[in-house]
Amino acid sequence: MSSSYIPLQPAVLSFDEAGRPCSASYGDVYHSRVDALGQAEHVFLRGNDLPRRWQGRARFTVCETGFGLGLNFLALWRAWRADPRRAARLHVVSIEGHPLQRDALRAAWDRHLPRQLRASADALIEQWPQLLPGLHRLEFDNGAVTLTLAFGEAATVAQRLSARVDAYFLDGFAPSRNPAMWSPEVLGVLARLAAPDATLATWCSVGHVRRTLAAAGFEISRVQGYGKLHMTVGRRAAQAGPDSEPPCTDLAPVLVIGAGLAGAGVAQALALRGRQVTVLAPEGDAGAHRGHLAAALTPVIARDDNPRARLSRAGSLRALRRWAGLDQAVRVCGTLQLERDAGRAAALSEALSGLAFPQDWARCVDVGEAGQLAGLPLARGGVYFRDGMLVRPDRLVAALLSAPGIVRRTGTAARLRQSAGLWQACDAQGAVLAEAGQLVLACASQAPALLQASGLLDPFLPRLAQMHALAGEVTQIPARALIGGPRCIVGGEGYLLPEVQGWCVAGSTYVHGAAQAETGAAGQRVNLDKAAGLLQAGAAQTLRGLPAGDLPGWAGWRAVLPGRLPAIGPLAHARGVWLATGYASRGLSWSALGGDLIAAWLCGEPLPLETGLIAQILPR
Repeated sequence: MSSSYIPLQPAVLSFDEAGRPCSASYGDVYHSRVDALGQAEHVFLRGNDLPRRWQGRARFTVCETGFGLGLNFLALWRAWRADPRRAARLHVVSIEGHPLQRDALRAAWDRHLPRQLRASADALIEQWPQLLPGLHRLEFDNGAVTLTLAFGEAATVAQRLSARVDAYFLDGFAPSRNPAMWSPEVLGVLARLAAPDATLATWCSVGHVRRTLAAAGFEISRVQGYGKLHMTVGRRAAQAGPDSEPPCTDLAPVLVIGAGLAGAGVAQALALRGRQVTVLAPEGDAGAHRGHLAAALTPVIARDDNPRARLSRAGSLRALRRWAGLDQAVRVCGTLQLERDAGRAAALSEALSGLAFPQDWARCVDVGEAGQLAGLPLARGGVYFRDGMLVRPDRLVAALLSAPGIVRRTGTAARLRQSAGLWQACDAQGAVLAEAGQLVLACASQAPALLQASGLLDPFLPRLAQMHALAGEVTQIPARALIGGPRCIVGGEGYLLPEVQGWCVAGSTYVHGAAQAETGAAGQRVNLDKAAGLLQAGAAQTLRGLPAGDLPGWAGWRAVLPGRLPAIGPLAHARGVWLATGYASRGLSWSALGGDLIAAWLCGEPLPLETGLIAQILPR
């Protein structure tokens, strides 16, 4: 286990002699000793001059330290709903080092939640995330209200946030009980996110905290608090230099080139935010997954929770939320990820124990339990991911592109050019196919050639210039050959998927230097052997006895970059051009995350991914 990795430690909830919820770790109560809702409204709302300050704005962003029981968020949401002049969109980013388990949070609410907040609390608890380190984006009121929960130690996660903050709610346990939350390092990092007119409020009036906030760039006042106490308010001091402007924040249309998993993910994310989107793709491009019966989305884990593992986890969690309700395209069935041998399985079990992930998200299972979960005799045990997803790729793309506000246009972009502040996609003859102020390239392995023809590739994007197309195929196996097939996804060296329309999909091959992507006897034999290696002898023999070459399947291309991480984000040398490409064999992992990341950038929202992870995937 890497020394830099700190497992997430859930809060241990207790109640004092008066029945108030307390933190056993910090020995402090979670809210006011009198009226919790009254304190939230007086200290954090009125202390930040809300609701007046958000009125008439397109969006308003709040940053909170210490989510606790969520009372500040619920009070803020209630005030926003009640204000007819409210900001069109409300974004809240809340840091919590020790989040409560769902049942503990509900238990605390049962005793102390004000009646006025119960309906909103029910909506919050329904979306309460798994207690996994990192950022968790929750959406309410059709996306008009977002809550980004940052789980982890404040000193670590504060540096990983990207937002433009209009108001700060500085909460958390008392500085004497939790000094790290009030440290100059944490408050200084958060202050750098402040908008020019940002304000802050906190119930804390300790002298060293006020001095720290003043040093961080706020004009600080000590005022009457709730009841007989004092509190602290502040306003960002005037800055000598120009303040950096946020990205494009209007509702101008966006052009997306590419109609596969990457393009559909971007288009849907923008459309859900009210943006008009034109999706440009060649005839038949949207059908690139036609005949691709099923695929799997499973996160990756690593002993040190490295960037690849964290990105994979973020992608799978975002997909789980974004695709909820798309029952014809997505089914949560669980995944069993098997190791190659018993030694590797033991090492993985040790790593998973050190990571301290929730057991209901990922847990180790032996060969017997693995067979019970799959409903088939498996060769080994492994890790069971409860939220592993079986996806119908063609149906998913169609569902994403059906969002209101998306217009489809047929054509092959050969070159990009800028004219009168707009980016134009032109065909080989120079005719304009579509144009917009913001353009997203999501056309897989075609992206480098299009950028090269437009003078935007060399020397600006050396990694992207190394992209290559990798062919691969999957094979469909009659489910009856496996007594109906596995009940969950079984992965390892290859994979075997649950039955869809009488078939189980097995995959996949990786063919370098192929002239075309096609199915054939050689590829089918590879897939059958991989699937057989996941099963015990009898079932394995059945698969190896199937006639390779006579089975249906699907073949396609992967756009692969060095390091096998995607390229998602803006082009620094071409303002208004964005990339969502290089998804390799993990298009399902990156589709929803890449779409929401670009959409959040364009709409001035807090970004749903940590800055260090964004740096790993920025186009370069």
